[in-house]
Amino acid sequence: MALLFATGFLDAESSGVSTDFEAQTREYLLANPEVVVEALQQLEERRQATEANEMETLLAERGQEIFNDPASPVAGNPDGDVTLVEFFDYNCPYCRKAAPTIEQALAADSGLKFVYKEWPILGPGSEFAARAALAARKQDKYQAFHDAMMAYSGSVDETSTMTIAADVGLDVERLEQDMEDPAIMAAIENNRALANELRITGTPTFVVGHEIIRGLVDLTTLQRSIAEARDQPEG
Repeated sequence: MALLFATGFLDAESSGVSTDFEAQTREYLLANPEVVVEALQQLEERRQATEANEMETLLAERGQEIFNDPASPVAGNPDGDVTLVEFFDYNCPYCRKAAPTIEQALAADSGLKFVYKEWPILGPGSEFAARAALAARKQDKYQAFHDAMMAYSGSVDETSTMTIAADVGLDVERLEQDMEDPAIMAAIENNRALANELRITGTPTFVVGHEIIRGLVDLTTLQRSIAEARDQPEG
């Protein structure tokens, strides 16, 4: 009723209904401001519901790219019954804080598949690191390199990236050559396009089931979302 009354006032105002009606309506709203608050709350709830439905549809439509893209490295159980995806940047301090939580989630859940989405948004150093990480797959050292990068406390740039690469046993000369593979940059660009479609604006961002989790979360929250996703198709 409040929503109809408030929106009716707006319609009346725009269609030139008598000033008496406008005056009475304005007087009522001034005397009962909670009506406007309730109307705005209902409109916001409807907007959020519409947005959630649109996002669920998009997640289903792009499910293969999100959860099963062969260009994205995988940890945990590759045949798991639920998949957790992370969009991250090696220079993001919150991504580094999230790393131990992800490790705990994987250690506690043998049915969890984890997908890494390299999404360098914090400058050239981040993009260089992302290219190096994907190139490290060719030497079967993505996980070791990723973990070392996440454990690093300084700014990630070309020098620190290559130092860490050498520390984890990568052939740096070969790595530099493999980083020039056009498929690596294509994978990063695909992640960027996907993040844009999913309206992801920051790191870390997680996707699980029909849910997008924005920002750093604790283990309990993450595990709750994983449990809920087990009852949902991934698309």
